[in-house]
Amino acid sequence: MDNIDKAMQHINRSMGLVEQRNPIPFREFLDLAISKPSNVIRSIFQLFHDMVNTYVGQGIDEYPDDPESISYVYYDCSDLFVKGSDHPFFADRLFANRFINHVEALRQGAQQNKIYIFDGPHGCGKSTFLNNLLRRFEDYVNTEQGTSYETVWRISPDFLGRSSSNETVSILERLLQLQKDPPQDQYEAIKSRNIPQASENFIQIPCPSHDNPLLIIPKAYRRSFFDDLFKNDELKWALFTEKEYEWLFRDIPCTICSSLYEALLSRLKNPLKVFEMVYAQPYDFNRRLGMGISVFNPGDRPMKKNVLSNDMLQRRVNSLFRDSNQVKYIYSRYAKTNNGIYALMDIKSHNIERLIELHNIISEGVHKVEDIEENVNSLFLALMNPEDKKNIQNIQSFSDRIAYINIPYVLDLNTEVEIYRNIFGKHIDDNFLPRVLHNFARAIISSRLNIRSEALLEWIGKPEKYNLYCDKNLQLLKMEIYTGYIPNWLSEEDRKALTARRRRRIIGESETEGRHGISGRDSIKIFNEFYSTYAKSNTLIDMANLCKFFSSRKELKKHIPDGFLDSLLHMYDYSILNEVKESLYYYNEEQISREILNYMFAINFEIGSIETCTYTKEKIEITEEWLSNFEHRILGPKISEKEHSNFRKDSQKEYASKTLTQEHMVMGLPMTETTLFGSLKERYVYNLKEKVLDPFLENENFRRAIKDYDKEEFKTYDKKIRADVTYMINNLAEKYHYTEQGAKGVCIYVIDNDLAKKFNTP
Repeated sequence: MDNIDKAMQHINRSMGLVEQRNPIPFREFLDLAISKPSNVIRSIFQLFHDMVNTYVGQGIDEYPDDPESISYVYYDCSDLFVKGSDHPFFADRLFANRFINHVEALRQGAQQNKIYIFDGPHGCGKSTFLNNLLRRFEDYVNTEQGTSYETVWRISPDFLGRSSSNETVSILERLLQLQKDPPQDQYEAIKSRNIPQASENFIQIPCPSHDNPLLIIPKAYRRSFFDDLFKNDELKWALFTEKEYEWLFRDIPCTICSSLYEALLSRLKNPLKVFEMVYAQPYDFNRRLGMGISVFNPGDRPMKKNVLSNDMLQRRVNSLFRDSNQVKYIYSRYAKTNNGIYALMDIKSHNIERLIELHNIISEGVHKVEDIEENVNSLFLALMNPEDKKNIQNIQSFSDRIAYINIPYVLDLNTEVEIYRNIFGKHIDDNFLPRVLHNFARAIISSRLNIRSEALLEWIGKPEKYNLYCDKNLQLLKMEIYTGYIPNWLSEEDRKALTARRRRRIIGESETEGRHGISGRDSIKIFNEFYSTYAKSNTLIDMANLCKFFSSRKELKKHIPDGFLDSLLHMYDYSILNEVKESLYYYNEEQISREILNYMFAINFEIGSIETCTYTKEKIEITEEWLSNFEHRILGPKISEKEHSNFRKDSQKEYASKTLTQEHMVMGLPMTETTLFGSLKERYVYNLKEKVLDPFLENENFRRAIKDYDKEEFKTYDKKIRADVTYMINNLAEKYHYTEQGAKGVCIYVIDNDLAKKFNTP
């Protein structure tokens, strides 16, 4: 019993801390509007935008200083679609940008008169996406930050000169009413307190359309009212000028609220007294009860009762106003999601009827309920498979009311890998050599891309110039761009030619991709087969395993473009070669700086001169051989006399016209911070890295030392070899997150396959 009491007391204290979401008077609501305007003054579209923005935040642009940026950024959607979900949805970069752009348009543009259909093939995760989105929306709107308010009337019979004692409803009448009403209406009656208690001295009438209380202010007087209410600041300017707040001056309250306002005003003759009966209460969204969020599956049969009412509340209202026709408390099922979300899961079966019924509602924004007009201002969402488009093709007038949002198979390789990690566990990385897991994702995604890319061909021209790093169809290049990364193996000319227009064309091609190839469900099955076949405790999965797996299975090979696996291997070899070079390379920063400064100084004098460098204080004998040796280190050994001469002239010209006279003398920059010094150093370091492996390739001891690293035998090797191997292994771990086993395996792979010669360029 002590444990029970302790548990009950704990939950009592915990729930006591939860904010009581009770109605507040209209004046308090206005005070809240002044103090927290962005939370109170927002439509369902603004609320939806705020929810997405809260969970996703600002995107990250990896190239913020790029003048050709198209704002194709990385959005972390894990809080929105993954965290706390039993069935996570992983939004790739393409879909995330597409989705966020539509959400921004919802907030800024013409929000009404549209139904937003997420269109994608089977197995792309549409249902998971929508369920997780609505779950997060429901979480958000039931927090303080996400609270929106709806109108509720509290009318005192005494205030109207009526006796409240005669209005008390007997227990018998309440029981009879509960038996008469369907279960859902019973809940609404109890929740909204439509059945007054004997102790209450007012009748509470909720707005069934969940109107914002600000709409009670007569439309003709709203501008002057808000002008008086808010001080002259940015918010007031936004309210009166920006499109997202047009609803505040355009929309009218529901027919029930309008009727109540007019009926009360005609009796009280004072608007202030009417507003004393207006309250604002938090809008409680509950998908399971259809409150604020309603989701219909194709098999859900249409409701038999389309017109809803509350007979007992209607009698109370009639008694108040002595006129049964003045306020008619009737509404439709659409009112339950007014200022909320109405969603259809797949446009087939009964959902076709529902979509057709939405046609007039979306077109006009109103719905007829018997004799009255009901405002419908909801966010309409739907899911659709490609083959179901035929169900609505015959409704031509509906075409401009639909906004399709493409949700294809994943085309971003980083997202594809995250899906594998989520399903099979993050420990799977420990069984792969670095990059191999991502290359598996590349092989899968290649089946989802179009073979020919007009945008890439128009940009690159001749794909064969990159045959060491990319496939002939440039799919590997497109995959990198889809992840937001611009490969460093692109030539400087092509990098500069990647204009914003071209980048948009490339990203735009994703709208027609991801609708064929290996589906999301199938890719998980394929990865499971691959992983269970090759994951072993003593060896890491490498590219040989990957190529063998896809090449030996005819049902998979037919989906992979010809030559793609060979190109994937080429790109892998190039990438790990550069990583090994970068990890082995180290240099004397001071020595390189001295050599560059000496060269910059020396090119201004005649051959044969002996001069003391102003910057290093070293005496230099300026000979052709001395200059040429430095230029070989900068340009590489295989350059012509003409290239030597042009490079020297260009460097001397820049030094005299810009480096010395402008940057150093006028701007006061140290010579080591000038543009010329930076470009010379970059080329110097690049060529040093290119040749860093040369001394080790013919040294068998170096290879054996790598295999014996961290073993007792490693101590028997030459001190220099031990230092180089240790430095390389540690750098691979720190810079590229290799495990020790992975670093050793990659180094041996680079040496045994002679990758340095394979990618040797002049």
